[in-house]
Amino acid sequence: MTDPVSRTILLLDIEKYSDRDDVEQAYLRRMLYDITDRALESADVDETLRLRADRGDSVMELIDANASVRALLRALLDEVPAQLRAVNRMASSSAQIRLRAVLATGYVAVDELDGWVGSDLNHACRLLDGDVLRRALRERTNDFALVVSESVHAGIVRHDSPGVPADEFHAVTVASKNGPLRAWLHGPVPAGADDHCERGEGGAPAPDVSSGERPAPGREAAAPAGGAPASGAPAGGATFTFNGGAPAFGGSLVGGDQHGVSGGTVHGDVHLGGSGAPAPAPSGTDS
Repeated sequence: MTDPVSRTILLLDIEKYSDRDDVEQAYLRRMLYDITDRALESADVDETLRLRADRGDSVMELIDANASVRALLRALLDEVPAQLRAVNRMASSSAQIRLRAVLATGYVAVDELDGWVGSDLNHACRLLDGDVLRRALRERTNDFALVVSESVHAGIVRHDSPGVPADEFHAVTVASKNGPLRAWLHGPVPAGADDHCERGEGGAPAPDVSSGERPAPGREAAAPAGGAPASGAPAGGATFTFNGGAPAFGGSLVGGDQHGVSGGTVHGDVHLGGSGAPAPAPSGTDS
């Protein structure tokens, strides 16, 4: 395993991916890659400064610490929403793409099988799965919701530089199996969020097992059997699940300092990544 090195961590995830058929999923994956590449290009992040891991409905980017985090954040605030508008104007109702995103920094090591290991990466994944970000996307009209880590806020956002208005970010607390994680949500905190849990006003937040997502465009949400309220993780098994269990990402349950596996179960901390060409989209993923 390499020594941990400082990286910028970018995570992007498609909402309600598994509600789509195979043709729509293939289209959404192409759009996700295109939007990600355009955002990084607009931030002058060269391909040589990036490592990518494909998780079907999600993409993870490890970016060299020498790349400008401020420029990348500006691209996420401006370029990504613009790209989403352009794509969704031309897409059918069932092929609309909506994204959750996390921008974080921290130390990540790469093992001998090109797997990624690091508690900062684990925290970024848990922010992506946080209920506050899911609820925020559900309420947004621009099809995009972004959370930044405490380190990104302290180093970049709070200085209120041009293109990164500090007053548009709001402190939130995200529940995780290791306790509450503080982060900063761009835009208003969703109305359905519990104030104590999501705004960090004291006390450990209780996990909320609901996904907080609206049904995929052009699809009807399935009614729970017997009229009971829906609970637990969404069907499909490819959402992050951090409340009371090992984290799931892109259809794999991964943990410890072991290597990432597809569809397997390993207990412990998150370990994500892969080698070679991006893996094909897992069947039945959801986020």
